[in-house]
Amino acid sequence: MAKALAGHVQVDARRWQDGSHLDVQQNIAAEVPVSLVYNGVSYAVMMATPADLEDFGLGFSLSEGIIGSPAEMEGLKVLKMHRGLMVAMDIPAARYAKIADRARHLAGRTGCGLCGIESLEAAMPALAPLAVTATVSHRAIYKAFDDLYNLQPEKQATGAVHCAAFADFKGNIELVREDVGRHNALDKLIGAAVKAKTDPASGFVLITSRCSYEMVQKTVAFGCPVLVAISAPTTLAVQMAKDANLALIAQARHKSFIAFTYPERVVF
Repeated sequence: MAKALAGHVQVDARRWQDGSHLDVQQNIAAEVPVSLVYNGVSYAVMMATPADLEDFGLGFSLSEGIIGSPAEMEGLKVLKMHRGLMVAMDIPAARYAKIADRARHLAGRTGCGLCGIESLEAAMPALAPLAVTATVSHRAIYKAFDDLYNLQPEKQATGAVHCAAFADFKGNIELVREDVGRHNALDKLIGAAVKAKTDPASGFVLITSRCSYEMVQKTVAFGCPVLVAISAPTTLAVQMAKDANLALIAQARHKSFIAFTYPERVVF
């Protein structure tokens, strides 16, 4: 197997078509175990794409409520381990005491956000409703959707990764992050946006995966008032978005989409 190139590797494969075959070099998405470590203690192991892991660590910490602001991330470094990668983070002792009590040391499947959670309350914490609302034009959604594919190099190379993007209200995409895990892609986007000092209320999040409740939860924690998903939402995602004052738009296609909450915020 060749050296990883920006999240993917090339492998020898045989392609069959119309009864004949051809030996080819095929790009496949890189997937490695990434240990998230706080103050020297492992908190979670996620299967992820080994790119933008600094963004991942920061975004995960914020979207999961482990820290309350970027300033509380006192140190972050990515280390290569024998069987994977480690994101080693230092946070205030008071913050660490809270997560230590949760005993959420988990081995997650790709992008898993629930393995090891011990109670329903911990799995679905109540969200504070967003204080900001915003309208978005249908043209901005169409533009962002149409432009997104060309901004996904790993998707084009492998066909196997998810993407999360942030676009302004004119539909101009400002940030893009990719990962084999849909939650991971969104966490990476949040981390990148925070580092870039992007105002979450100045645009909308666009995701290429289905919209489950965790994607709503992370978008609300980020502070963004609009979430657009290419695939369909779940019942819990719709209810949580409604309760949190989030405009949820899904099944976005070329020149079409469905507003599942607050349709009046979409301006034609």
